[in-house]
Amino acid sequence: MADYFNRFSCPIDVGISANAIRAMDLFGQLRDEDDLTDDPRFSGFDLSRQDGLESSVLWIHDEDSGDVEGVIAFVLRLAEDLGLTGLWGFEYANTCSRPRLDAFGGGAHVIDLGARTTIGWTNTNEWLAAALNGEEVDA
Repeated sequence: MADYFNRFSCPIDVGISANAIRAMDLFGQLRDEDDLTDDPRFSGFDLSRQDGLESSVLWIHDEDSGDVEGVIAFVLRLAEDLGLTGLWGFEYANTCSRPRLDAFGGGAHVIDLGARTTIGWTNTNEWLAAALNGEEVDA
């Protein structure tokens, strides 16, 4: 039997140390709310402060197998609560514990924090399929 995983590790700078504290508090609150539902939105990843207590940089990373959509939902919520602006993005890898067809790949998302929306994304499986079908793809 094969196990499938989504892996990622990415920073997000929330501007000031006070925002990092607020972000950690929000994360704890959202995870507590997830514990009370059958459809958790903010599980499948962890959040910690990077570079000490005075840092404004947070580290988002998977927990065994990460939830890419959960990260996006959290970052959009964080942007709204903290008034974040600018672009932010992250990459992820799809992996498998055993060799399987269509089990490996990855992707990336770019989010406009101010507009609170995804502005672009790519998936390597879809890109490869399009390229092999002779469709024009961006390199």
